[in-house]
Amino acid sequence: CEILSSLPLQMSLYFNVYFFPFWWLITVAILYLKYPALSDYYKFILVTIMILVSLTELIRLYLGYVGNLLEKVPELAGFWLLTLLPQLPVILFLLFNEGLKIHSLERAVHIIFAAFLSFQVVAAFFTLRRMVNTLAARFRLTEFHRLEEQRPAPGA
Repeated sequence: CEILSSLPLQMSLYFNVYFFPFWWLITVAILYLKYPALSDYYKFILVTIMILVSLTELIRLYLGYVGNLLEKVPELAGFWLLTLLPQLPVILFLLFNEGLKIHSLERAVHIIFAAFLSFQVVAAFFTLRRMVNTLAARFRLTEFHRLEEQRPAPGA
C-alpha cells in the first residue's frame, strides 16, 4: 500500500497556514494607511479582493490538507483549482498593478504568497496525477479480480 500524499506539498501548506494571517494583517494595515489616497474604484476592488482572498484561502487550505493527507482526489482537485483560478491571478494583480500604490513591505509579502501559490499549483498537479493514476490502476485490478472470480472453471 503506497502512500500517495506529497510531503513537499504538505510542508508548503503547513507554512502557508502560518504565513496567511501575517500576510492578511500586513495587507489590511497597509490598505488602511493608503485607503484615502486611492481612487474609488480601487477602493472597491481592494476591499472585494480582501474578502474574496480571505474566504477562498480558508477553504483552499482545508481542501489541500484533506485532499493531500487523506489522499482524496476531489478535495485535492478543488484545492488545485482554487489555487490556480482565483488565488494566483488575484495575488499577481495585487503584486503588479501600479495603480494600487504598492508599498515595499506589501510587495514583499505578496511575492512570498505568490511563491507559495506557484509552488502549490505545481506540487498539487503532480500529486493529483500520481493519485489518479494509482487509483485507476487499483480500480482496474479490482475489476480484473472480480471478472476472474465470475469466470467459470476450465473443464466445467
